[in-house]
Amino acid sequence: MNSTNGIPELASRTAEVVDTLMHEIRPNLIEAAFSGKAGESENRRHSDNFLSVHDMWMHERYRELMGQHLDSFVYASEEGDPQVIGAEIDPDLCVLVDPLDTSELAVRGLLGYTHVMIYSRALARPIVAVVGDIYHHVRLYVAARHDDGKDRAYAFTADGECRTLSQRAPKRLPESLLTNFLMKPGERLIPLASQERLMAALDQPDDHGKSRGRIGVDFGSVSLCHVAAGFTEGVLEFAKGFAIWDLAPGHYILHSAGGVVIDLDGNPISLDYHLQSLADIAKAMDRRQKFIAAGNPELAQEVLRHLNPPR
Repeated sequence: MNSTNGIPELASRTAEVVDTLMHEIRPNLIEAAFSGKAGESENRRHSDNFLSVHDMWMHERYRELMGQHLDSFVYASEEGDPQVIGAEIDPDLCVLVDPLDTSELAVRGLLGYTHVMIYSRALARPIVAVVGDIYHHVRLYVAARHDDGKDRAYAFTADGECRTLSQRAPKRLPESLLTNFLMKPGERLIPLASQERLMAALDQPDDHGKSRGRIGVDFGSVSLCHVAAGFTEGVLEFAKGFAIWDLAPGHYILHSAGGVVIDLDGNPISLDYHLQSLADIAKAMDRRQKFIAAGNPELAQEVLRHLNPPR
């Protein structure tokens, strides 16, 4: 990434940290892929999740590099308990990190993502989010609160081009590509395949007799970034829910691009993740949120009308 001119300084510095870490970790992940030595470790915090030595290296490295840019903050990583970094006893900023998302695919050289969100406890909302794509040409998705109080979103490519992300013209469900984290067969794929009304709606032919609705696989926060960029139309997660580090950074980026995230009752999900104390942060990291994300509210509600969520 060559330039982040025009975005707030804190967002620019955070994007540089994410870009640096991706540059540092990529050769190690590629070596793991070709050697078959994934460096898997026992995951004591999340027993059903893959954990590698690369996740833990990223966890430590983020803490180090963010500490060079922020005097004091709460460091809330997926791979550790929340902790205060710096001299302040009760700092305003909380740095939420998923060091290496989809790490079991990253060590195969296939896909890999990394998320950072900076949340102001005084404002009760995010002020910066950066989602990095380790292997793709579209390298960084960034959102930031500007001095005028407005949130704006951007995408940066590997050759340094910056694109502003904004709401696309709406599409109806039969024209849309929806995505879901459907990799786990019993936990997610079978419940999705059982959504017969949704599948039938996606399969409706257009005026020319062509069926254009699609279901695709996508992952964590980057799935919401893909909606923000207009690469996909929506994301649905109704079977298990996303943890905060998988949802919140992408949620803020999609919000800043004009998109929406609703719960399964049809209500907008707030950007206030209630991170007022270390106890609040630890509690938030144990919650899961079911949701529908889309580029516009009409599509989100249309998906919801065709969904039969398990209760």
